[in-house]
Amino acid sequence: MLPDVLAPDLDVLFCGINPGLLSAARGQHFARPGNRFWPALHLSGFTPRLLKPAEQAELLDYGLGITNLATRATAKADELTPEELRAGGARLTELAAAYRPKVVAIVGITAYRTAFDRRTARIGPQPEPIARSRLWVLPNPSGLNAHYRLADLVTVFGELRSEVAQAS
Repeated sequence: MLPDVLAPDLDVLFCGINPGLLSAARGQHFARPGNRFWPALHLSGFTPRLLKPAEQAELLDYGLGITNLATRATAKADELTPEELRAGGARLTELAAAYRPKVVAIVGITAYRTAFDRRTARIGPQPEPIARSRLWVLPNPSGLNAHYRLADLVTVFGELRSEVAQAS
């Protein structure tokens, strides 16, 4: 099980779909070299420099954290069952209630739609909160997600960053 990076009252709790095999082996979120989470985080202004997965604990210094919907490591997210994703949605709701982040940002629209039964959800802010936190859905930053280039990810992450900055 990949440990969460959590603290109370974060600005943003990012929620991945589930750990990849390399992430699980290293104990580091978004550890695969082709994953664009860390570059998108930096280039959108969330972090002052590009962090490495091994530096994930430093996210707490910036008011950020990371968890996953599902805890089971897989080679690809589509190996998860709908039941695992729904259970992960319930767990994420409990985490949001306990840790009270300002925003929960789920990275993966298809997983979000399944976990929360929101079949028509779109990327961006969602109308409903999760616990008392604002809810955003971001594109999956995996290199397997060819629909979004890094520049596109930076734009969407930047929109979230702007909202967080305005709320602070």
